[in-house]
Amino acid sequence: MSDDEKRGVRQITDSRVLAALAHPLRRRMMDALKVYGPCTASMLAEHTGQAVANASHHLRVLSASALIEEAPELARDRRERWWRLTSAELRWTTSDFSADPASAAVAGAAASLNLDHHVGMVRAWYAVSDEEREAWDDAPFSTDKWLRLTPAELHEFEAELLALFDRWGKRVPPDDGRHRDPVFVFAYGVPGRP
Repeated sequence: MSDDEKRGVRQITDSRVLAALAHPLRRRMMDALKVYGPCTASMLAEHTGQAVANASHHLRVLSASALIEEAPELARDRRERWWRLTSAELRWTTSDFSADPASAAVAGAAASLNLDHHVGMVRAWYAVSDEEREAWDDAPFSTDKWLRLTPAELHEFEAELLALFDRWGKRVPPDDGRHRDPVFVFAYGVPGRP
């Protein structure tokens, strides 16, 4: 078992699974399961502003791809169905799909949709009310930096950054009575030209 598998990280190499994950609503539902933990279709519909029937349909697609699973121990009766993520983290790289043109197209579309999702989360923050923005003061941030790296150094940088994300992601919030909202943090490291 690899270190990633021990930490609950699933490497996606099947283009059908990647296509299921790349759908914008299914991605939001997966995010809701990360933030709120196991949920029913009704709860996910409420979190995403969707109809329950639509949420149920997309839950079936995610389940068929083994991205989520039922959590029957949480049900209060035989009709209630709870769902949870099967992996704490998902990873994939476009190079894993390059051997087949159809799979490469799925990976390219998924990468584009993933970037749209990330940018959309930041844009949504800038659309909130002045009152909500003031409540966060100067805490939200953005940063960028040009680095000169080899591919191996970029991998090393990624490992250090992921370790920082893991440390904060696995941290048990202190029981100090203060409210903590979900905060979305993302990073990209890509070769580019100014």
